[in-house]
Amino acid sequence: MNPKLKKKGLIFAGTSISHEEAKKILTADFRPPIRRFQLEKEIKKGYKVIGIIDGFFFNQAAVGHREILSALKAGIKVVGGGSMGALRASELDAHGMIGVGKVYEGYRDGVIESDDEVAVSTNPETFEPISVPLVNMRATLKKALGLGLIEAKEHAALLNLAIETYYPDRSYLGLLKTGVKTGILSEKKKKILLDFCLKQEVNVKKEDALRVLQTVKILLEEP
Repeated sequence: MNPKLKKKGLIFAGTSISHEEAKKILTADFRPPIRRFQLEKEIKKGYKVIGIIDGFFFNQAAVGHREILSALKAGIKVVGGGSMGALRASELDAHGMIGVGKVYEGYRDGVIESDDEVAVSTNPETFEPISVPLVNMRATLKKALGLGLIEAKEHAALLNLAIETYYPDRSYLGLLKTGVKTGILSEKKKKILLDFCLKQEVNVKKEDALRVLQTVKILLEEP
């Protein structure tokens, strides 16, 4: 460990979890979702641990592998999970990046592969999501199946619809409306399932974001 590194953390987030909520868990510096070349500027500021949760994907250049490798080479511990952090951790864990959470494990094990599994459209000012990530839809539909709210054929058909929907357009209401139009669901079942999805969604990205914050906190407390 470089003796010049401070016992201080930096977190890139804002979509999977808000800065306000994250600050209740961890005392650190917070930045909006990470983009290309942003990390290079932060490396020089003496952080001990950097946590990457959210980042830009398609409309702006994503954080590069070399930037993260440069941080690791400088002696900074880099933790990833939830969204862009999970994707990069699955690609760089062999080089020392620390991956945490279900999304990271899904990418690492090849269970999920596409970037659009975690991509969402966001409010450009607050970075809050205004669409639903596919990883959340997968987990929520699986939970509905386990509870007997939908049958196996309905689950498979709805998941396929979700996968085929362009990521900014994904929503539970839109998915289930299409399910009725295509004959997958009855109107009655749609209402029951929509209520379930809105009130009992499995928010995988947020759960993983919390794991990143907790991991960073532990690493910051290490001597």
